[in-house]
Amino acid sequence: MRECVTFREKVGYGFGDMASSMFWKIFGMYMLFFYTRVFGISPAAVGTMFLVTRVWDSLNDPIMGLVADRTRSRWGCYRPYLLWGAVPFALAGVLTFTVPDFGPAGKIVWAYATYTAMMMVYTVVNVPYASLLGVMTADPRTRSIFSSYRMFFAYVGSLVTFMVLQPAVDMFARLFGGGETMLDGTVDGSAVAVSGMPAAWTCAVAMIGAVCAVLFFLCFRWTRERIRPGGRLPAGSVGRDLRSLLRNGPWWILLAAGVAVLLFNSIRDGVAIFYFTDYVRSGYKLPVTGWTLATIYLLVGQAGNMAGVALAVPLASRIGKKGAFAAAMGIAAVLSVMFFRLSPDDTAALMSLQLAVSVAAGAVLPLLWSMYADTADYEEHRSGRRPTGLILSSSSMSQKIGWAVGGAVTGWLLTAFGYDQTAAEQSVEAVRGVRLMLSWLPAAACIAAIAAIASYPLGEKRMSVISSELARRRAENDIES
Repeated sequence: MRECVTFREKVGYGFGDMASSMFWKIFGMYMLFFYTRVFGISPAAVGTMFLVTRVWDSLNDPIMGLVADRTRSRWGCYRPYLLWGAVPFALAGVLTFTVPDFGPAGKIVWAYATYTAMMMVYTVVNVPYASLLGVMTADPRTRSIFSSYRMFFAYVGSLVTFMVLQPAVDMFARLFGGGETMLDGTVDGSAVAVSGMPAAWTCAVAMIGAVCAVLFFLCFRWTRERIRPGGRLPAGSVGRDLRSLLRNGPWWILLAAGVAVLLFNSIRDGVAIFYFTDYVRSGYKLPVTGWTLATIYLLVGQAGNMAGVALAVPLASRIGKKGAFAAAMGIAAVLSVMFFRLSPDDTAALMSLQLAVSVAAGAVLPLLWSMYADTADYEEHRSGRRPTGLILSSSSMSQKIGWAVGGAVTGWLLTAFGYDQTAAEQSVEAVRGVRLMLSWLPAAACIAAIAAIASYPLGEKRMSVISSELARRRAENDIES
């Protein structure tokens, strides 16, 4: 029988990643800047904190996947966590962007504690949400469509964040008697002297967090779990599931590719604001909106990402998911290198390159998540077991490891290049380091992703055979039961 998947369900599933992405982009684009220029911690200390907290968080992903796989409720295995975690998600974000009146050591302890709590709540919500893709439909093509909706709304969420966050911080800063966001490179970076700035960030993030909570609730209400738990996970130990996963060759390939993709994204994202504050330094603000060039750059990137998502399914239909992934990463690598040759006043070229790179990068994640869901089918076909939560959470873990390493490397390299978070103007060497981190280093991560995906074996023909065989087995089980 053909599954009845409604437009509302596709949108509802997209709302889940829209909420996640609104915070994820704050973490990726603004958090290093916030911790160094507003909170007052050195880039190296922030880099180390990112590594420690994000690696710990990544290790929690498989645990959460195992818990979700074994959850039984009237709402299913994975959907309940969208309901239970919505409000804690928003509250944890507010605490993370709260600046207490502590000394240097106390601030670092606060940063570790709140950021760790934030990422653990993120895991409790996001791992079941990612796993939901594996049980909403058994059709690989429909999964690609769901995945594209997911990525499209993720980029919508990012777009909203970029449109709202900087003007909101400016508004609250003026309300509390402070200055500006310092995102245009024209304000002294000694953020601790800027009255009202910490509270402005807290209020702006609280406003976005409230929207996230509503979106998670709508995702919970509008989605369904169609592949029931009885046929997915026969009785057995956690150890058996883990051992089976470790023998899943395609999953290992996607693990490596996912780490490389997140290295590409996290390094580019983490250094983007610094590129404008310390290299471009234009001081320009768009009338009415008050957007700086940095904000416009981020908005252009999200528009490109959304176009890339729209291209993912037709591109995969023409050359396959593997071919589309490799092509997109290759284009992103070549274009990324070109950033290094830009001068501070090459605004048109900068925005054009950002748009083109973002289109290529936008096509990658829906392809990657769709292939992750395919490995769950492969695992069920190979072993008779379907630990969807474990597989999807472990895949999420790979991305968080890439994000952890990328964030840590960004902070460490800023310090290695001589970046001074208290200075209004950086040294020539520090600025050159920022430029390298927006160009050559992301390109290297793209090449690593292409090398990893080259040996991926689950092409369209093989997945068609696997899907047909699984459908036959499920039909036989239904008859027997």
